[in-house]
Amino acid sequence: MDNPTIARIFADVADLLEIQGGANVFRIRAYRNAARTVESLGASAEAAVRTGEPKLDELPGIGKDLAGKIKEIVETGKLTLLEELKRQIPEGLLAMMRLPGLGPKRAKLIHGELGIDNLDALDAAARAGKLRAIKGLGPTIESRIVKSIADAKIRSARHRLADAEAVVGPYVAYLKKAPGLQRVEVAGSYRRRAETVGDIDILVTAKKAGPVADRFVAYPDVRQVLAKGDTRSSVVLASGLQVDLRVVPDASYGAALYYFTGSKAHNVAVRTEAVRRKLKINEYGVFQGARRIAGRTEEDVFKAMRLRWIPPELRENRGEIDAAASGALPALVTVKDIRGDLQMHTTDSDGKQTLDEMAEACRARGYAYMAVTDHSKAVRVAGGLEATGFRRQYKEIDKLQKRLRGLTLLKSAEVDILDDGALDLDERILAEMDVVVVSVHSKFGMSRADMTRRIVKAVQHPRVNILAHPTGRLIGRREPYEVDMEAVVKAARDCGVLLEINAQPHRLDLNDAYVYMAREAGVKLVVSTDAHRVAELDYMRYGVDQARRGWCEKQDIANTLPLAKFRKLLAKST
Repeated sequence: MDNPTIARIFADVADLLEIQGGANVFRIRAYRNAARTVESLGASAEAAVRTGEPKLDELPGIGKDLAGKIKEIVETGKLTLLEELKRQIPEGLLAMMRLPGLGPKRAKLIHGELGIDNLDALDAAARAGKLRAIKGLGPTIESRIVKSIADAKIRSARHRLADAEAVVGPYVAYLKKAPGLQRVEVAGSYRRRAETVGDIDILVTAKKAGPVADRFVAYPDVRQVLAKGDTRSSVVLASGLQVDLRVVPDASYGAALYYFTGSKAHNVAVRTEAVRRKLKINEYGVFQGARRIAGRTEEDVFKAMRLRWIPPELRENRGEIDAAASGALPALVTVKDIRGDLQMHTTDSDGKQTLDEMAEACRARGYAYMAVTDHSKAVRVAGGLEATGFRRQYKEIDKLQKRLRGLTLLKSAEVDILDDGALDLDERILAEMDVVVVSVHSKFGMSRADMTRRIVKAVQHPRVNILAHPTGRLIGRREPYEVDMEAVVKAARDCGVLLEINAQPHRLDLNDAYVYMAREAGVKLVVSTDAHRVAELDYMRYGVDQARRGWCEKQDIANTLPLAKFRKLLAKST
C-alpha cells in the first residue's frame, strides 16, 4: 500500500464529507492535511505501520485517530469510513468532484438541481446547455466541463511523476535483489522526468531472464499479471500503474535504453537523421548495413550518430538534435546548484511546522538563504495575515537570525493579487520585505484578457520580485486559468520580475514549455518548493526537473546565486 494510494483515500474522504454537507469544516481540513502529510512523507507509511518508525501519530496533522486509520488501510487495503461514505453518496459524484474547476460544491449543486451523478450524464447535460440554467454556472463553465471530461478520459491512464516515483522506487529496489540481475534502469517519460507518466518501462540485463521475470511478477503490490516471458513481462500494480519489464542483451542495452526512453517525436527525428547518414537505428543497436556498430551504451549510440549525448529531459524534438550536432546543448541546472528556497509556509498561516523547524531543515539542506512566505489576508482559508501579523513574524525572524548560523532568513510573504491587479498588502509592509512574492488564488474563471491585465498590473508593481505559480494549475484537478503567457513573460522581462517554477508535484507551474519560453525571452526564473511542512522541501528536485526540461542552465535560475548576488538581482528589479 503505497503513500499516494493512502493519500488519495484521505482526500476522497474529505471530498465526500464536503459534498455530503453538515460535516465539521475542521474535520474535512484534517483529512486534507493528512493526505498531504502522507503524500510528502519521505518514508513508506506502510513500513511505518509495520516497524513503528517513524511514529505516525507524531507526524504533523496525523495524531492517534488518523494514525489508526492509516494502520487500517495498510492492513485491510481499505478504509471503513470511506466505504460508508461511498454507500451514502452516488459513486459517480466522486469522479465529478475530481474534474478540474468543478470540485465538491459545484458537483453537489449540479446533483441537487439536475440529479446528475456521473460523468456521462454531466457531459450530455453540458453539451445540451442545461447547466447554464443553474445559478452560478454559465456557458463558459459548461464548455470547460465538456473539455475537462474529455481531458479526464485521456489522463485516466496517466499518473503524476511524484506518485509514480513513490511506487516505482520500491519496486526497482525489490527487483535489484533478483538472482543474476546485472543492470536496471527505468526508461520512458519517467526517465525524461515528464510531469505525468503512463506505463513504466524497466530495462534490465541479467545472466538468466527467468529468475528476474519470476521476481518481477511476484512483487506483493502486483494486482494483475498481463504477460510473463523471457524478454518481456507486464503487470498492473494496485495503484493502477502498468509496469513492463524488458530483459535485453548486454550488447543492445544502450540502444534499448535510448529507444524506450523516447520521446516518440525525438526517436522519429533521430531515425530520419540516421537514414540521411545511411545508418539504421532501433532498440537493438545502430547498424551500418548488416553490421552493428553501436548499442552497448547510450554514449556509443550517440557517438555513432555523431551527436553529443543528450540528457533525457531534452529528448522532445525541440531542437536538441541540432544542438547536439553543433555542440550547443545547455549545461543543465542541478539540485546541487540551488542555494535557497524562496517559497514556504509556516504555522503562522497554513503551514504545518514552525518557523524554527523550517529554518533548521533549510540549514540542514545546506541552503544559504530561505524566504518565509506566509499568505496575505485575502486567502482566509489559509489563515492569511494582516500587516500586523507579518510584523510580528518579522520580529521572530530577527530573534531567530541572531542564533542561526549559516542561513539567512529573508522576510517575505505570498501576497495575493486581487481581481483588479492590486496587491493584498499596503506599501508600508511591502517596503519592509526582503522579497515580495505575488500570486493568484481567486476568481480563476476570469476572461483571458481580464486575467492577463490583472497579472501584468501586479508584475508591474515596483516592489514585486517574484510571480509564483503563474498559471494556477493543479495537475489533474484544475486547468490553468486563461492568460496570455507571452504578455506575462514580456512584462516580467521588462520589469525584472522573476517567474517561479513551483516544485509542488500537483503544480509544476510553470510547465516546461513556458519555462523554455521565459528562458528564451531572457527572463530569470526561480525554483521554489511552496513547502507547507519540512518533508516538502525535498520537492525541490521536481522543480529542477521542470527547469531542466525547459533547457535551463544554472545562470537561468536566480536562486543558484550566492546571497549577495541574489540581493543585487532583487535590487535591480525594484
